[in-house]
Amino acid sequence: MQPTKVKYSIKYKLILLSVMVMVPFLVMVLYLLYALHNYSGAYDAIVGNMTVANNYNLNFKEEMDESLYKLVVGAVTFDTVGSDGSLEDPYVLLDELRGEFGNLMSITMDSESRARLQILLRNIDTLEDRVDDVRMNLEADTGYDANIEMLDKNIYILTELIQDNIQSYIYYQTKSMEFLTGQLNSKVHTFTLFCGVLLTLLLAMVAVLIVMLVTDIIRPIHALSRVTEQVAEGDFSARAIVETQDEVAVLADSVNSMTESLEGLVSKIKEDERKMRKADLRLLQEQINPHFLYNTLDTIVWLIEGNASDKAVQVVMSLSEFFRLVLSKGKEYITIQEEELHIRSYLEIQHVRYRDILDYEIRIDPGLYGYQILKLTLQPLVENSLYHGIKYKRAKGNILVTGKLCGKEVHLTVEDDGVGMEETELRKLRGEIKKPCKDTEKGFGLANVNERIRMNYGAEYGMEIYSEKGRGTRVEIVIPAVPGAAKKEV
Repeated sequence: MQPTKVKYSIKYKLILLSVMVMVPFLVMVLYLLYALHNYSGAYDAIVGNMTVANNYNLNFKEEMDESLYKLVVGAVTFDTVGSDGSLEDPYVLLDELRGEFGNLMSITMDSESRARLQILLRNIDTLEDRVDDVRMNLEADTGYDANIEMLDKNIYILTELIQDNIQSYIYYQTKSMEFLTGQLNSKVHTFTLFCGVLLTLLLAMVAVLIVMLVTDIIRPIHALSRVTEQVAEGDFSARAIVETQDEVAVLADSVNSMTESLEGLVSKIKEDERKMRKADLRLLQEQINPHFLYNTLDTIVWLIEGNASDKAVQVVMSLSEFFRLVLSKGKEYITIQEEELHIRSYLEIQHVRYRDILDYEIRIDPGLYGYQILKLTLQPLVENSLYHGIKYKRAKGNILVTGKLCGKEVHLTVEDDGVGMEETELRKLRGEIKKPCKDTEKGFGLANVNERIRMNYGAEYGMEIYSEKGRGTRVEIVIPAVPGAAKKEV
């Protein structure tokens, strides 16, 4: 799927909306300037006052509202708002407004207009206090919702009141000009009507555009929200369908790609877990081998018949310990100390059976006893050494099990001095143990151990086999040093 390219960005849509709002206001300003330019002489002072008032009437609210909105949403800061070409510093706007209408107060003569100017100046002071509150909230990071609420319930109302006061001032200034010519009255009436119609049309147009823009943004966000909810509930097949060509569509593509990746990862994890359980079950079945049990019971019977009851008791205890550790109450991980007890029980039993051909030695550093290991890691290796190495040797053989800590890794070795392997046979066995155990033709026990280690700890861990014909075989296992619960005495 081709990635979505941003054709109509949200920023572009907002700029377009702002332009469509500002152009009619600009037309109104130009018309007003043209009408006022036709008067001179006696009208100059009062017309100048109205010009100042109308400039702020048309621009102040929009500039102040837009600047404060951009500050609240984080598009600019109080330090940078003045350098943005499309915005004005709120404090600069307030100072300018206060200065201009302060000057008008000194030259305005009629009482009604002066009363409106006094109210206007008090509203300017109140608005400056609210701007201070917004600034403190932003610095204290009180939250977007709190600042938006302040905009809606305080600042927008104050800017509306200021605009109303400006319009009232203009109204009373207009009344003071009633003694002037009918032409002036006619033009003022025409201009007022024009502004009313234009403002009505503008408000209707802005309302439609805002609804369209908000719908265009909110609808795909809702779609994304539904998809994320489905993913959170475990449905990784959910996909977001967004047909816009803006940043939300790009985000939808990213979410879809992420969900697809998660779906693949979850499937892989489930498959790995299934394979692991199957491998564990098969290995457990291999360990609870009826032939091993029959042979051990025969050995016990043979010892009892030979009046070696103490030895028979020892074999029974070793057999009990062997199967107790094989089952391990269903635990997947045991301590290295428990794994050592497991192979010691196994070797004690086999030593009784094969006392003429088998000796063994276990030299695992006691400092490793507290670390974790996968259950049934060493026993298949010891069994492999006995049945494929020692039994085929025409002399007594020895199995040596060692373990040591190397940095953050545990190195375990099972070594025998049995018949060993030819190079070709060794290469084949190395290839077999790297396959999934279900696909192996020989060496299932070794392949199972290697696969379980790699699946639980990672591909960097596992097993290596070294052998030489007539000199024996050495199997080395590397696992991470993970502390486990200390073994309880039983």
